[in-house]
Parts: sequence; C-alpha cells; structure tokens
Amino acid sequence: MRDAVRLVLDVSEREHGERLDRLISARITGVSRSFAQSLMKSGDVLVNDQPAKPAYRVRTGDRIVVLLPPAEPPTELEPVYLPIPVLYEDEDIIVFDKPPGLVTHPAPGHEQDTLVNALKAIRPDLQLRPSDRPGIVHRLDKDTSGLIVVAKHEAARLSLLKQWQGRSVIKRYVALVHGVVEPDEGTIEAPIGRDPRDRKRMAVVPGGRPAVTHFRVIERFRSATLVELELVTGRTHQIRVHMAFIGHPVVGDDVYGRRPFVVPVPRQFLHATYLRFTLPSTGKPIELETPLPRDLKDVLDALRAREGVAA
Repeated sequence: MRDAVRLVLDVSEREHGERLDRLISARITGVSRSFAQSLMKSGDVLVNDQPAKPAYRVRTGDRIVVLLPPAEPPTELEPVYLPIPVLYEDEDIIVFDKPPGLVTHPAPGHEQDTLVNALKAIRPDLQLRPSDRPGIVHRLDKDTSGLIVVAKHEAARLSLLKQWQGRSVIKRYVALVHGVVEPDEGTIEAPIGRDPRDRKRMAVVPGGRPAVTHFRVIERFRSATLVELELVTGRTHQIRVHMAFIGHPVVGDDVYGRRPFVVPVPRQFLHATYLRFTLPSTGKPIELETPLPRDLKDVLDALRAREGVAA
C-alpha cells in the first residue's frame, strides 16, 4: 500500500486571519474546501501539532501539516453516449456544438459524462495522448456552450495546437453582460493570473499572463448589453474575468459577477459562436459558426419584452 503524502505549510503575514480550510484549498492544487474539511475530520490536518477545525483562523507563523491520501492510479476512460451535435468532421478533426452543463474532459468531481467520454463512445478507435484528454486542444467552461474542436490523431492535434498557441485562430463569443457598455467597440488588455485571495479563481493581477479581448456591442438594453467578443489570447476564464474587470460581468456568472438580474437566467450567458482556423491536412481555412442556443434566446426574448433597448 502506498504511503500518504505529507505536506507542510507555513502561514505568511499576508495569510494571517484566513480560514484554515480556505488556505489549504488555495495552497494545495486539486484540494477543494470540502475535501480539506474532510481531511480535518479524519485527523489528517494538524496546526502546530494539534488537530484544528475548518473555521480556525490561521496566524502568522503557524505550521500546518496536511496528510493527503495517495493518488489513485488513472482509470480507463469510460465511453458514454451523449447527444452532442457534430457540426463538421473529416479525417483529421471533429467539431462539436457543446451544450451547456457539459465538462470538456474528466476532472475531480466530473470523472464521466464529459465531452471526451462521448468522443470515446462514438470514435473508440482513436488512440491519442494524453489518454484522459484525447485530441483536446482547447476547452470551454462547463456552462459555456458552442464550438469546440477535437483532433482525431496526433499529427492533427499538434497542427491545431500550433495554431492555437500561435494565436492564428479567430475565436468569437457572444455574451450578455450587466450594464450599458460604452463605447460601441474596444479592447481590454489586462494581465490575468490566479487571484491571490482565492486560488480557485482568476483575476487581473500585476505580473499575470498577457491577455487581450476585443469587444463589439450588438444590442443594448436598459440593464444589460449583448456583445460579441474576440479572444486574441486564451487565458482561463478570460472573457468572464475581463468583463468583470471593466464593471460589466457576464450575466449569470456566479463566480465573477454574482448579481440579480431582471429576468430568469439558466446559466452564464456565454456562447462560443465562431471559429476560423486551418485544416491540418489540406492547409485550407475553415469557418464555422453556430447560433445562440434556445435557452439563451429565451433570455433575450424575455429581456426585450420587459425593457426593450436602451435609448
């Protein structure tokens, strides 16, 4: 039987007064607050050699010992049949129109029912690495819908990866954001990194990775604005972070802009609507577009009926 992993954390002045469970989840990658709390209940967290409760407020100089259970060996990817529309397919790639609520690849808490589980079911002969993310070059957040490209073999994956990393891919999204956005178009250029107050979130921070987002207003309402966004870079949660940074968080975003809204919103209003890139084998450009799904159209219809467009 493999031994537990022993980690030692020293509390800095900046962390003084932080809840113990929050500090552990922020400092240890892959450990959630709920998992940290379960470790404390089982006696696997000590503060200055004494058991402690999740709500304990740490002090500068505290020495925290965390015993993590050994990692389980990776399991074989389970094929799961899911109704995901395929918008384009050739010998190199598949382009899906991802519905909301679907995780791109397996992760803690989402081991099955992901896009790659569905890929394994419909294309079981694909042999790609890494095995838990076969063919994945980019991803969409769970509650973001729209276009996502998957490679069918390693050469295609490397070709697509080069394009994504080289920023030659045109990626456009549509979002409904809080407030009336001015001017009609603009560019947000602000570095993004881990939020120092909550390591599970991203934020605009000094020394973060460069991030650039172009926006264009499509339609204004009294309480919100429908915008098209084009990503130059592809940082984690980039659109959500940048729009919140300029004071216009995405409607329905419970992480970066939790605000009440005038009509019911089923999820964050963000849809990957357009992609332009080069096909791996032929080198020819391809453009793909998908309209807003029904749930987001219903939000716009309700909003127009309630308040109309802004003057």
